[in-house]
Amino acid sequence: MPHPFNDAVIRIKNLRLRTFVGIKEEEINNRQDIVVNVVIHYPAHLARASENIEDALNYRTISKNIIRHVEGNRFALLEKLTQDVLDIASAHDWITYAEVEVDKLFALRYADSVSISMSYRKAR
Repeated sequence: MPHPFNDAVIRIKNLRLRTFVGIKEEEINNRQDIVVNVVIHYPAHLARASENIEDALNYRTISKNIIRHVEGNRFALLEKLTQDVLDIASAHDWITYAEVEVDKLFALRYADSVSISMSYRKAR
């Protein structure tokens, strides 16, 4: 009988990307630096006792999907960009919880960044 483990937590930290985000003309015409942080929870009971990649959630695939989507699209709103990343981060059936924070660097004159955070929790 398997042990009742808590979820494993994957963290993708400070994924630095460039994309079009905003509504001002300079934002529409020029890519901007953003930083993406992702937290994903999943029950890793298969991977805990295995060396088979098929038994684990592939964070490389998730990261590549986020990069492809963010760098290949334009966003008027930081909220839409953040929701899209959350949708990618929470897409796999195994995922029980996901949280995404996207920082738009130098969005305000006297601040390092402005960020939006969103989360997903699997319905029980």
